[in-house]
Amino acid sequence: MRFAEHWMGCTVAALRDVAPSIREITLSPDAPVAPYPLGSHVNVGLLIDGQPQTRSYSLVGERQPDRLRIAVRLAPDSRGGSRAMWNLQPGARLEVSSPSSLFEIDWTRNTYCLIAGGIGITPITGIAGALKQREGIDVRLHYAVKSRAEAAYLEELSELLDDRLIVHASDETARLDFAATFAALPADAIAILCGPMRMLEAARRAWNDAGRAPTDLRYETFGSSGLLPTAEFRVRLKDSGAEIVVPQNRSMLAALNDAGYEVMSDCERGECGVCAIDVIAIDGEIDHRDVFFSDHQKQENAKICPCVSRAIGTVTVDTLYRPDAI
Repeated sequence: MRFAEHWMGCTVAALRDVAPSIREITLSPDAPVAPYPLGSHVNVGLLIDGQPQTRSYSLVGERQPDRLRIAVRLAPDSRGGSRAMWNLQPGARLEVSSPSSLFEIDWTRNTYCLIAGGIGITPITGIAGALKQREGIDVRLHYAVKSRAEAAYLEELSELLDDRLIVHASDETARLDFAATFAALPADAIAILCGPMRMLEAARRAWNDAGRAPTDLRYETFGSSGLLPTAEFRVRLKDSGAEIVVPQNRSMLAALNDAGYEVMSDCERGECGVCAIDVIAIDGEIDHRDVFFSDHQKQENAKICPCVSRAIGTVTVDTLYRPDAI
């Protein structure tokens, strides 16, 4: 179960491909959207394989009360969300949550280091545009991609930032060096990052090694990005011994809730920790895909965020919830 959130009806107004595997979807809300923080995301209600599910997508560009733009990467290991979004046609109806942000950006700094990995560029676009309009602000954007051909919004960002945009393309062997990047920043700089789990973990290590304040690294990540393949696994419930199969296209949280073991949740992005449950035993390996727990806590494997984290094999947990006996 989730905390209460406001949902609104939207119509798909336009579609365009901004990269070979990234499609921008423009939504027209039924009523004007109240002002929201730049870098916000929305939850979208979808029907996937006959099951109602939600997926989170960051908003692109500047705030508009009558338009919401999102960009969806067609993921080869998709749990069904990206395929469902790519199948949308103009005129389709969707239920979408009000925009919200977990970046909590300090807008009073003089220096901003923006970092995006792949589809992580989506929330960064609006933040970059807002910072570029401010006088006396030093802003640079490091954009890590497999190739320039696969980089969404590259032309728009080049026009906006000029030489303040640094593209790190893997096929050009121009990898992003976090240690060198952070060492070049003044002491009061803030870094804002959105990207896959491996990028975030590398950035956090480099940021901490540089002796910088942890709160000056603000980030979001993809709940679908992990260190292990996304595959079916089993969850065993403490005491009852009941086993639940978590399919490749469903989250552990959804599987537990479907089976009656209701787990409280909020962000469903691995960022708030509300859904964390106790791990009793592991027969296999846990793939911690959250950004809530520290590296040390993940190594201990004492808890798991079932909204995004997965496993290989079988994990025994205690949800602290007991279905009523009938």
